[in-house]
Amino acid sequence: MPLFLDTTVLIDALRGNPAAERVRALRENRGERPLICAINIEEIWRGARPTEVDAIRLLVGGFQLAPLGEVESERAGRWRQGFASRGVTLSQADCLIASATLSAGARLATGNLDHFPMPELELEHWPTGA
Repeated sequence: MPLFLDTTVLIDALRGNPAAERVRALRENRGERPLICAINIEEIWRGARPTEVDAIRLLVGGFQLAPLGEVESERAGRWRQGFASRGVTLSQADCLIASATLSAGARLATGNLDHFPMPELELEHWPTGA
C-alpha cells in the first residue's frame, strides 16, 4: 500500500527533525516515492522560512503528486459536514489531504492522528518535533 505524507511529516523532514531520516529511508532502502498533494505544497510554502526555498523545491520534487478533483472535494466536504453535525470541526486542508489519500489507496503518515478521524482512512503515526 502506498504511503501519503501529511504536511506535519513534510515540515518535520524539511527541518531535519525525526521524519527526515524516515523519509530518506523510504527512498533509499525501499525505493518508495511517497505521495503528497497540492494542499501539502501550499501549506509548506505558507510556513516557509526564507532560507528554505531551495530545500522546499528539492523536497517537493521527490514525491508523487496525487490528484485533487471533484471526487476528492465532494468526499472532503461531506466529511466536514458529517463531523460538524456531531460537533467536531475538521479543517478543509486535512479533509482534502485525507480524501486524496483515500483515492490513492494509500495510508497516511501524520504527526496529528486526531486531525484524521475518518474511519475508512488507514493512519500511520510518525511523531514529529525536534
